[in-house]
Amino acid sequence: MFIWSFVRRAVLTAVLVPLGVAGARRLSDTVERRRGPNNRASRLLRQGADTAQTLFGRKKKRRFGFL
Repeated sequence: MFIWSFVRRAVLTAVLVPLGVAGARRLSDTVERRRGPNNRASRLLRQGADTAQTLFGRKKKRRFGFL
């Protein structure tokens, strides 16, 4: 029982987090288009999406291993 609940939670996280990140980026783009590029809400949405992506999704590609 425990293993199935763990697998289900892992699969849901693997699917829902990237969808949420993509939705936040799209919403950020829409807000920027309507209100302009220097908007606090769009900046916070984009920063939140970046943070969620690095925590749960793909890591940012780096040129060197230490930078």
